[in-house]
Amino acid sequence: MSLQSAVQYAADVVGGNVVACQWVKKACQRFLNDLERDDIYFDVDAAKSVLSFFPDFIRHVKGKLAGKPYELSDWESFILINLFGFKRKDGTRRFRTAYVEVARKNSKSTFCSGVALYLTAFDKEGGAEVYSAATTRDQARIVFGDAQNMIKKSAPLKKVFGVHKLNIHHTASSSKFEPLSSDAGTLDGLNIHCAIIDEIHAHKTREVWDVVETATGAREQPLILAITTAGFNKQGIGYEQREYVTKILNGVADADYYFGIIFTLDEDDDPFDEKVWIKANPNLGRSKKLDNMRELAGKALEMPAARNNFLTKHLNVWVNVATAWLDMAKWDKLETSTADLKQLPCYIGLDLANKQDLAGIVAAFPEGKKLHYICKFYLPENQIYNKSRNLGNMYDTWAKQGYLTLTDGDIIDHEVIEQDLREMLSTYDVKAIGYDSWGSTQLAIRLERDGAPMVEIAQTTKNFSEAMKEVEAKVVSGDLVKDKNPIMDWMASNIVVKLDRNENYFPNKEHKDNKIDGMVALFMAVNRMLAGEDPKPEIRIRTL
Repeated sequence: MSLQSAVQYAADVVGGNVVACQWVKKACQRFLNDLERDDIYFDVDAAKSVLSFFPDFIRHVKGKLAGKPYELSDWESFILINLFGFKRKDGTRRFRTAYVEVARKNSKSTFCSGVALYLTAFDKEGGAEVYSAATTRDQARIVFGDAQNMIKKSAPLKKVFGVHKLNIHHTASSSKFEPLSSDAGTLDGLNIHCAIIDEIHAHKTREVWDVVETATGAREQPLILAITTAGFNKQGIGYEQREYVTKILNGVADADYYFGIIFTLDEDDDPFDEKVWIKANPNLGRSKKLDNMRELAGKALEMPAARNNFLTKHLNVWVNVATAWLDMAKWDKLETSTADLKQLPCYIGLDLANKQDLAGIVAAFPEGKKLHYICKFYLPENQIYNKSRNLGNMYDTWAKQGYLTLTDGDIIDHEVIEQDLREMLSTYDVKAIGYDSWGSTQLAIRLERDGAPMVEIAQTTKNFSEAMKEVEAKVVSGDLVKDKNPIMDWMASNIVVKLDRNENYFPNKEHKDNKIDGMVALFMAVNRMLAGEDPKPEIRIRTL
């Protein structure tokens, strides 16, 4: 990508020849305006130097392009000529901080790795300290790891850099590039020339940002480059910086040292209109595939839990943390079971976490594509009067209707639950009973002693994500066959999810009164079903 093409990109965005959101248009207009200023200047040679560095030295490290020269996209070139081209009157770079927000799979990490290597050895900075900074070691090593692989695949870079496990160094200038994370306890005594802060939306505190910002004070022309997708935490440092960038681009904040660009949708855009996707994905058709976007959009239309993830990760739209998990219209249309469940394999989930609140047993029965479940719920009778009036009334009604078993006293009577479990073990072909050790240990020990196939399930994303996705898929396809129980219907409507960066699910609730225990028990049952674990050859069940 030539310098002329990068400048033309800005003109085309402003002129409407390139589809772009308002923030990209404003960043491009800012650039064109700044070319006319006389208090700063544009260093053509510096801009050309960094543009040529990428195809001459950098190689792709992943996918079918691995090993081939990295040809910059026009939007990447535009960012680079801003960061390296504009100079102050004293000859130092104008921009000291940069915020780039773009959707996933648009080569963020590869781009940042190239910038880091350039600033380590090609910026004429003696003793440069360059860091990939994050809150965790794993996150910090993503950009750093790509840089290591770039060196391995590039003969020119091999001549320039030495590589160790956690260090890339340029001996001639006594410079280094290393991963840096707050959980490694290495945030003191830094003299930073460049810090790449990847996925700043995930930073829960200001710690890394503040330390990095402070540690650049001794350098003449340092650069902090924060590059991220959108996220859920609007109280964090990531959204704070984003808001500041919007003020700069709107001309409200005067921060001549700060470069910012945000690739996202405009407020009135339809997120399912393919024509607007390129606004958040400037590499659409290149590193980001249109077919994959279509698949993700289809999933987001069908599954509410996937919708926010599609918006944040693939359309770069900030949303609230909580999202309704199930389409309750689909849930309500599910048929109720009339099958002979005694002939089917059975997997049970047991949630007894709180002795003073609801407890639940859910048994899942796979039958071909269909998945049947039955459920039982328990509550200490005296606790009805300790709940909010609405919740107490609901519990009282469900108990009178026979959907809720009340046990004597203030805490759950586990003997009642144990008796029901033993009856189920005698009635059904039980393959496994999944339980959480919190509150269930003694009951599990007694049952296991008598041969019951007890399996402890830790309450982790790893154990819940696939089970939740399986249940979700069954709801969407209509293959989940319900038990007729309004308590379970209520609990299904209460679940919200927060997806992590790997699109894993974990069940949550927005309010303490929004109980989800029955659904958690269902997920434990499905976890065992997916694991395919069989019971011991002989089960001996005593009756109480």
